[in-house]
Amino acid sequence: MKNKFSIVDLFELFTVFITILVIAFTTTVILAILIYGFPFLGAAFYSEEVRFSLKLSLYTASISTMICIFLAIPTAYTLTRTAFPFKKIVQIILEMPLSMPYLVLGLSLLIIFSSDFGKMLKELGFKVVFDKNGIIMAQTVVNLPYVIRFIRTAFAEVDQRLEFIAGCLGASKWERFITITLPLSKNAIITMIILTWSRALGEFGATLMLVGATRMKTETLTTSVYLNLATGDMGASMASASIILFVSFVALFITSWIGRKNKQESRMKDVNIW
Repeated sequence: MKNKFSIVDLFELFTVFITILVIAFTTTVILAILIYGFPFLGAAFYSEEVRFSLKLSLYTASISTMICIFLAIPTAYTLTRTAFPFKKIVQIILEMPLSMPYLVLGLSLLIIFSSDFGKMLKELGFKVVFDKNGIIMAQTVVNLPYVIRFIRTAFAEVDQRLEFIAGCLGASKWERFITITLPLSKNAIITMIILTWSRALGEFGATLMLVGATRMKTETLTTSVYLNLATGDMGASMASASIILFVSFVALFITSWIGRKNKQESRMKDVNIW
């Protein structure tokens, strides 16, 4: 028994030691951004370039997030509630971009929108390459597989017996989706919206390949970090990084708050049932 307890104690000490190392490393990374960026933060907000990159980042991240949610919810429903053919293969295809470098995804988009199809869209007034529409497109392509997977998991966790009972009572599939599936997945979807928006705000690789890095035109916050660093302006670069860090912190804080709220609601339901 003593040997058993000693082994358990050693294992717990090992996990705590590794956890402390991870915390120390992560904290060092965050502090490096804050320490070097905070002194230049005030001047950055007076910079027209930083204000432009912030507005463009907020705009493109918001639009691309709405597009992702609009496309992901029907797709996730199809994959979890219908007899869609070759479902497993489709899931693999949809999730393949998750394992691909964002630069490669951006290169694929560049090839597509530089083709005759892309030129036709440009003639119709929808310009993508070297345009803010390209930023939205890049953010959407990068985040869409992630959103589909998350919402598909949320829909799969909904008890389908409730939908079956509603169907027996005469509810259509649309009514079951609106009154059961969607409400029970509401908190997960809200969390997904926040995380997707935050991820879109920090997207860089695919955006760089598709729209380049042009000041005051396709300059998002991440592009601003890259451009200022390339020109040797470390202060402005770190200030933009600090803004991204702050926005990410707020997004994660809201996500964590929603998670705690979900747990409290679940506990209250359990108490009411008993």
